[in-house]
Amino acid sequence: MDYFARAAALREELVSNRRYLHTNAEAGLCLPKAKAYVMEKLAEYGISPIECGEGVTATLGQGERVILLRADMDALPMPEESGLPFACPTKETAHACGHDFHAAMLLTAARLLKEDEAALPGRVKLMFQPAEETFEGSRNMIEHGILRDPKPDAALAFHVSPGRLPIGTYLYNATGAMMFSVDTFEIHIRGKGSHGAYPHLSVDPINIGVHIYLALQELIARESDPSDACLLTVGQFTAGAAANIIPETALLKGTMRTNQKEAREKLVRRLKEVAKAVAAVYGGTAEVVFTCGVPTLVCDSALTEEMVGYMKELPVPNAVGYAGIAASASEDFALIAEQVPSVFIYLSAGYADSRGDYPAHNPKVQFNEEVLPIGAAYLAHCATRWLATHSGA
Repeated sequence: MDYFARAAALREELVSNRRYLHTNAEAGLCLPKAKAYVMEKLAEYGISPIECGEGVTATLGQGERVILLRADMDALPMPEESGLPFACPTKETAHACGHDFHAAMLLTAARLLKEDEAALPGRVKLMFQPAEETFEGSRNMIEHGILRDPKPDAALAFHVSPGRLPIGTYLYNATGAMMFSVDTFEIHIRGKGSHGAYPHLSVDPINIGVHIYLALQELIARESDPSDACLLTVGQFTAGAAANIIPETALLKGTMRTNQKEAREKLVRRLKEVAKAVAAVYGGTAEVVFTCGVPTLVCDSALTEEMVGYMKELPVPNAVGYAGIAASASEDFALIAEQVPSVFIYLSAGYADSRGDYPAHNPKVQFNEEVLPIGAAYLAHCATRWLATHSGA
């Protein structure tokens, strides 16, 4: 099958699916509308979907070799200010990262593969996951068996990118860390409350929190290897309810990101040690809780080059690839890549005009729907070509 031509012919359906998901944006682990819509569409295409934790999966074809195609489908808990006529009306959620594109592209890829199922020299496993933004979705589906029965031999995911890069541009990394690890932490500080007129009777948790904050900066400035990329951000500091009362507790929340496994392990250990030691110096206590985390995303080198080769076989206008892309953001597809040889590739969904001025996660961001047939065709074509190449291996 000419997947690119067929995907182009299904453009109206691609846009319709994307816009439904966009208008009905849902954030987090539980996505009832998106989940129901994906299952309904797969059934409409003659595919039998099943629930996998809070996500959806299905398998096509016959044979020993299995490739996993993954799409996330969650939005962000933020208002949308794109001005689009199909914008999410709730003012509470917005597809500001393009996951509606990913789900729509995988739906159409599933339809293409189903139409060509008799010719598939192996099996394609679909993964529609929630909660990528909170780094819960891949873990949830792994715990519920997405990597079992059948176990994938390879995995592939695409991610659209806004901005001004022209449609046809794709970015990948076959030689090193593509995206950073992330660990989200909370530091619960306990002191002793008192009236502001009697500070000597208190153990001030705000004072402790300030000193912990300053001490954590030295983990990057003086303890991290300059050749490693390490980031530590405290984005929330909460304490007290009145101007004249020293509170009992304080709370710091933040994230740590690295591009090296060893650096990540050291930062996790040292953050705990520093927070507890600083709190003790000032007479209080600190408990460090890591609420979620994903490792560095490292794509399989040989598989990445192979997939890029398959992408080049399609007659995508103005197709240009850039190797070596690396980002300090994080991606929970890394949990799949830890266990299965995997490839993660960015596809430009940009505009040359002012619509390309806003980055992902901005309430005004817009993504170009011209990338939809390209992404769907890449997914179906790469899966089919990989199975054909490896079916006898």
